[in-house]
This record gives sequence, structure tokens and C-alpha cells, in this order.
Amino acid sequence: QVLLVESGGGLVQAGGSLRLSCAASGRTFSGYARGWFRQAPGKEREFVAAISWSGTTYYADSVKGRFTISRDNAKNTVYLQMNSLKPEDTAVYYCAAHTAVVLTARYDYWGQGTQVTVSS
Repeated sequence: QVLLVESGGGLVQAGGSLRLSCAASGRTFSGYARGWFRQAPGKEREFVAAISWSGTTYYADSVKGRFTISRDNAKNTVYLQMNSLKPEDTAVYYCAAHTAVVLTARYDYWGQGTQVTVSS
């Protein structure tokens, strides 16, 4: 059974930082693209960041310069370092895996999500 498990969410003040992790089990994702998405209440799930199997990164304009995606293939894990957090970053954050980088929610595998709340 393939599992993606996110961790690292929580409550932080505006301007603070959090680091999300997404550990995969059940198969190796070293040859897969990995992505992060988020969904705020009443809104659609939106793309945040993605990283290809070779390490090329992609970011939504809203997080560019503040968030950094990285991966450790030896640990089958992808990370999202979030700095200078804003209240509008509040959402449930989901990690995902797919055979190629896509900037929409058309990923094959999904985690259960972790809540990030940024207070003003």
C-alpha cells in the first residue's frame, strides 16, 4: 500500500516559518515528480510547489521567494520550507506524487493533509 504522510504543520504567527515533510512508503518515488498543494476553506485546491525527479523546481507566484521545495530520495521524502508566512497561507497542505511535473491537481498519489494556520 502506497502512503504519503505529511507532518510539520501547526500554528505560527505571521512572519514565522514552518517546515513540512512528506514521507512516502510502499514504493520508491525517486523517479517521480513531487508536489505540494493547499486548500483553504471554501476554496479549490491550488498548486504551491513541485520538484521534478531531477530537482527542477516550480512555484506558484504567491509563494515564490518565500517557500522552498526540496527532496531527499534516499529517505523517499519531500520537504516544503515556508518562510515569511502570511495569514493568507492558512490552509490544509497536501503532498502528492506523479510520474511527471504538472501544475494542476492531476497527481496519482496524495497524502492526507496537514493544517497550517498563520495568525496575524
